[in-house]
Amino acid sequence: MAEDEAEAAAAAEEDRLAEAQRLADEAIAAEATAAEAARIGTVAQQNAWQSAVSYLDYAAFSRSGLAGQLEFEGYSPADAEFAIARLETEGGVDWNAQAVASAASYLDYTSFSRAGLIDQLVYEGFTVEQAEHGASTAGL
Repeated sequence: MAEDEAEAAAAAEEDRLAEAQRLADEAIAAEATAAEAARIGTVAQQNAWQSAVSYLDYAAFSRSGLAGQLEFEGYSPADAEFAIARLETEGGVDWNAQAVASAASYLDYTSFSRAGLIDQLVYEGFTVEQAEHGASTAGL
């Protein structure tokens, strides 16, 4: 009889441990799902991110310029910020390279002094450092 009770207690403990492990596994899976959902965002945030990627495929933008373009297209400021932050986090944008591309584009159709080009890039929303990098790399 004591042997039966010991076996029953061991089986109950085994069941309890298995259930605890199942619950822990479910919690880990739910946490991973929530983290992925937070990373990709809501449908509106995903759309804003896809629009941001698309804009950067054909034109150079500063961070603030891209945010303004997304907001002009009707995305909320929060969705635009999410999209840009995701681009930055995932390595999808190099603001210095954007400044270089913008500087080169300006120089393709008009003349600028170095100071004038830097001023124009800053006006477009690039930081002074980005604008100076853009002007230097573009040859001024």
